[in-house]
Amino acid sequence: MRSAHGPKIMGWYDPARLLATWFGSGLLPGAPGTWGSLAALPFAAVILWIGGSALLLVASTLVFLIGIWASNRYAESIGKKDPGAVVIDEVAGQWLALTPVCLEPVGFLVGFALFRTFDILKTWPANWLERSLPGGLGIMSDDMVAGFYSAIGTVLLLDLFGIAKCWTVTF
Repeated sequence: MRSAHGPKIMGWYDPARLLATWFGSGLLPGAPGTWGSLAALPFAAVILWIGGSALLLVASTLVFLIGIWASNRYAESIGKKDPGAVVIDEVAGQWLALTPVCLEPVGFLVGFALFRTFDILKTWPANWLERSLPGGLGIMSDDMVAGFYSAIGTVLLLDLFGIAKCWTVTF
């Protein structure tokens, strides 16, 4: 459907809208990025349980690629460059942040907290990617940087405190 004076309006059932808002979690009031990251956690736990860190890394990459399409389509449909309701980027980044942890509550908590911190801070090159890349690629890329930084920080913090993880960084 197209409005007479604006962009295409998506129905609630549109696959791009469902994915971009991660099944509506990005439409919850308050902090959509936090809601999106929280909504990513149960999926991450199931993926880790089924196939471990390698499968979670693959899933994060697939959601990143699908998210480019979904977030771009959703953003165009409402006429905004990076709508707050788009949280599929948080899902992909949060999953990347959790790749070092096993099904360990402390690891999930550390990975979640670090991801939210890096996502909010937009540490370089995340801030540059968000501004410089077009459409869905720009929406998705900064969260993958935040996820990458968070994964490294999670490994280092869990190592520091002697908490179990599924992979380590050696120097």
